[in-house]
Amino acid sequence: MLINKTFHDIPTKLHPNGRPIRIFVIAPVIPDYPDAKFPGVVVFSEIYQVTGPVERFAGQIASQGFVVACPSVYHEFEGPEPIPYDTEGTDRGNNYKIEKELAAYDEDATLAIDLLTSLKNCNGRIAATGMCLGGHLAFRAAFDPRVLASVCFFATDIHSASLGKGKNDDSLIKVQKGDLKGKGELVMIFGKQDTHVPRQGRDLIRKTLEDANVPVSVSL
Repeated sequence: MLINKTFHDIPTKLHPNGRPIRIFVIAPVIPDYPDAKFPGVVVFSEIYQVTGPVERFAGQIASQGFVVACPSVYHEFEGPEPIPYDTEGTDRGNNYKIEKELAAYDEDATLAIDLLTSLKNCNGRIAATGMCLGGHLAFRAAFDPRVLASVCFFATDIHSASLGKGKNDDSLIKVQKGDLKGKGELVMIFGKQDTHVPRQGRDLIRKTLEDANVPVSVSL
């Protein structure tokens, strides 16, 4: 399926100067059916923002018939350009990860979902996915009742509750409180040899979700 790429710069309320977030949109194109509507997917990146591999991943999803939104997660600190996959870039991305306010991550997700539902070629059915940092953000996006499913690839920092400034997130606490009950479905995909999420962490995530009766599939 043909796809095209655009972007939207959307002001944020939580940044002191309202610095906008750039959200890239990759969407299917059917020349003979310009008014065709598709489900939407928010693709959250790892700590390197929207890199080539992330864009290709989003493009693969879009080519299957989804309108995809890719938010630039570190707009508070720098532009939307990809952060290099090198030591300096990794350190920079990891530092931003714990400098950014947790509420700002959630605002980004809300803005991305708002954007998708406002697009004339989106039918309003929304899912989320992402890897590493993005896996955790896709997990948190599931708390939004508009998100019908989240697929989280090796989501980091959920088990340790260490996302955001202060390294004290409430992702599992919200699950325990029942904030995912009656919401969408979750798929959690981990790697057995992934040192970021050890076995004890995977077990904690699974147990917390199952104890809260959240529909979840966990794959290794």
